[in-house]
Amino acid sequence: MTASSPDNAANDPRVLVTLCTYNERENLETLIPAIRNALPAADIVVVDDSSPDGTADFVRELTANDPAVHLLLRREKAGLGAATINGFRWGLEQGYDAIVNMDADFSHPPAVLPQLVAGLDRADVVIGSRYIPGGGIEGWPWFRHFMSQGVNVYSRLLLGLTCRDCSGAFRCYRSSLLRQVNFDHFRSQGYAFQEEILYHLKRLGARFEEVPIVFQDRVTGASKINRKEVVRALKDIFLLAIDRMRGRKIPAPN
Repeated sequence: MTASSPDNAANDPRVLVTLCTYNERENLETLIPAIRNALPAADIVVVDDSSPDGTADFVRELTANDPAVHLLLRREKAGLGAATINGFRWGLEQGYDAIVNMDADFSHPPAVLPQLVAGLDRADVVIGSRYIPGGGIEGWPWFRHFMSQGVNVYSRLLLGLTCRDCSGAFRCYRSSLLRQVNFDHFRSQGYAFQEEILYHLKRLGARFEEVPIVFQDRVTGASKINRKEVVRALKDIFLLAIDRMRGRKIPAPN
């Protein structure tokens, strides 16, 4: 797939970019224009967990003047995985051909978006990867590097994944494959969602490709990950590994 341009928009796929937010108003003020510049024909949906900083109010202002920007407002903060699933479901209901997910804190470079979408010509899932040649991370202390690398090794060993970056959220998915996933039976509603969806898509025969990115730690706002979320993610991945050993498969969607 190639990103749309004014000359061939009628033939190009409909692309949706999903942003899951909690207190990200300040970042969205510059991120959304950057996304629109990188993928002019794509739509954007912000899945906001009732942020107290007025994120939803800001997005409503945008939607009043830009029909390509949409808001999904959730009543409470219930996990990154659950928010991502909400965005995916909305995009599938609206008939988008490709769904891109990215963080709302500017850690993922919007300039790489066209490469992710174009990668669907060769794969079903295209990952913005920190851990292949050309990729990297800026602004992290040593213990976050250690934790991230450890989670990726853990996921590859327990779930049989082959991607170098299993935990990053910057990805483009082919919608026809996402429609084969029953999100009602996901174990993880938090950060392990990233590994779990790769696991289920692999079982469906998905083709994966990784595109190098340089991940930059957020400058504005506070990180949402904490020790409790890390422990929860490790537990969810371990339970998935038990399912794998037992041959458990989630049922197909209705």
